[in-house]
Amino acid sequence: MRQELKSLPKTLADDVARNLVMVARTLDTEPEEAYKYSRVALRLASRVASVREAAGFASYMTQRYSEALTEFRAARRMTGRADLWPVMADCERGLGRPERALAMAGEPEVKQLDKAGQVEMRLVAAGARSDLGQHDAAVVTLQSPELASSAVHPWTARLRYAYAEALIAADRADESRDWFAKAAEADPEGHTNASERLAEIDGLEFVDALDPEVEEDEDRPAEPAREERRDHRDDGDDRVIFEEDEDVEEYYDEDDLELEEADEAEAAEIDRSRSERRD
Repeated sequence: MRQELKSLPKTLADDVARNLVMVARTLDTEPEEAYKYSRVALRLASRVASVREAAGFASYMTQRYSEALTEFRAARRMTGRADLWPVMADCERGLGRPERALAMAGEPEVKQLDKAGQVEMRLVAAGARSDLGQHDAAVVTLQSPELASSAVHPWTARLRYAYAEALIAADRADESRDWFAKAAEADPEGHTNASERLAEIDGLEFVDALDPEVEEDEDRPAEPAREERRDHRDDGDDRVIFEEDEDVEEYYDEDDLELEEADEAEAAEIDRSRSERRD
């Protein structure tokens, strides 16, 4: 990039370089800001391939796929490189043209890609299959020596994660857990959410210890226990009765209440009989 900028006057090259640096710094965290910087660089030096490429990625990250495709094509014409081929195909997907993305996956340019580029092209092709509702074909597209390899590369986690998602879409969710686990194993930095998906399948729930709401719940004092009293009956029944009426209704069902009323009536009748005999 520095070599390309040498074709510009010194002051202009510095201005373009500053904007390109800001594109790189903000692309992942503030893509709209990156897009603004890229447009400034593009206005200053539209004939520099690196500028067109940076503008393409900034447009791609903000889902301006038509602009991104235009910039990537321009950069490719200027350099003759094929490394932008997968992201160009993904722009076709973003524009709702998965058939074109699949056609690009079969072009000779794919053979010019390095291993990472070929894996990226495979991911795009599988995504295009899914866009067309061809979920079984998407699974087959991702099955490759790279997927079967136990070696870990920068693209390994994304490939395994995509395969797990494709299995779910193909109604083979029972097979997906192992691949989410393999993706999580290859992704210690957490670039994918494989760990979360794995926990979801296992029925676990992550709690953010730094969440203010969680801290507030932990600091809140526990509610005092409700007072209890025991109704000691002659028959030895030690049943717990809560003070609140609604709790009493929950504890005793209707049959219990009827039995208690019958017991009380029977006890009253016995008392009357004893009183009459004494008289």
